[in-house]
Amino acid sequence: MYFIQPTRDIPNSDQILNALPGLQMIHIENIHLYDPTIIVIADVHDYLQHQWHLPTVVIAGENEGAALSQAWESGALAGWIWDHLPDHPEHALSRIDAQYKRNQDSRDLPTAAALQKKLLPNPVELQNYQVEALFKPSAYLSGDWYDYWKISDQEVLFYLADVSGHGVASSLLTSWMAAFHGRAKTVRELITKLNGMLVQENIEKHITMIAGVLNLETHVLTWSSAGHYPPPIILEPSQPPRILNTSSFPLGLTENLEVEEYECSLTHQARFIICSDGALEPFDGGLNEQFSQLVFHLQNQSFQTPDHVPDDIAILSLRRMN
Repeated sequence: MYFIQPTRDIPNSDQILNALPGLQMIHIENIHLYDPTIIVIADVHDYLQHQWHLPTVVIAGENEGAALSQAWESGALAGWIWDHLPDHPEHALSRIDAQYKRNQDSRDLPTAAALQKKLLPNPVELQNYQVEALFKPSAYLSGDWYDYWKISDQEVLFYLADVSGHGVASSLLTSWMAAFHGRAKTVRELITKLNGMLVQENIEKHITMIAGVLNLETHVLTWSSAGHYPPPIILEPSQPPRILNTSSFPLGLTENLEVEEYECSLTHQARFIICSDGALEPFDGGLNEQFSQLVFHLQNQSFQTPDHVPDDIAILSLRRMN
């Protein structure tokens, strides 16, 4: 960290260097040459006069409370008194630095969220089908994810995944999935590859997932679930909903994960819908009641996300048009 040499005469100003021998003395005219993310310690008058943007701990005289208050309003991290430095200045400065870094991380979250959304798949034109998606993080970053890509002129592979937990670690795994799947060609390859990597790296997270391959000409959909809830839903005009229940393990729990594949056919105007469990949160009751309400609103195309959701929500729908 840096100590800016005061431009006014301050008796015993060297005591700050004695208390913090790791500080590097710099001069105001050279301040632009130094790392703008490293904390500096400076006299309050210099800080107020020059108004630099480096993270700063200001030091004032005992009777300069007004100057300290003005410095805080201008963005100073903390204020000390020249003749009464903290008993353990290294520890105090370490705490200030840690809080500053946490605040910087928080400020970066909107940018990180924008970058994460850029990793979502671009809209794609599919023969006979329309892809519809909803992505609603509960905070800035999401632990839910979906992706799709063509594996041939007749087939598209897709998945929707839900990483356990919340926060930055879970959202990083979604970005990792987006980069790691390597445009797999089959459901089995995708699930096996992701599971093997999670187990190998011993990441203390698990991922539930539904993945499938849709043939755009035969309308046959082959899919698998890795411990995911809610189950896939097929909605067809004038027909009761078809709920495709399965029992399986999430990714990352066992190296010998069994991948069971299932088939279904999509009729004219049928919708194959997969959701993360956050889609249940807007509804009251237990899981069964919540799921029934979710299906009702999806069937009537009346599902709406609240402004503030307690859990990430992702929904992916494949609708047969012709």
